[in-house]
Amino acid sequence: MAVTILLNGEPREVPEGTSLRGLIELLELRHEQVAIEVNRRIVRREQRGDTRLAPGDEVELVTLVGGG
Repeated sequence: MAVTILLNGEPREVPEGTSLRGLIELLELRHEQVAIEVNRRIVRREQRGDTRLAPGDEVELVTLVGGG
């Protein structure tokens, strides 16, 4: 079963029970290069595995890119 969240303003279905850690893995991103806000609250890296997504959650995900 899937739930619909808003990811960076766009609807996206994820499997029910998906954690933020799982979302990062679904998106094939590196954990250390991502900042996440859920429902306008920043989620610390160590809380990502325990934070489960619920229908309608608004997730803002920003990736950090180095270079120069």
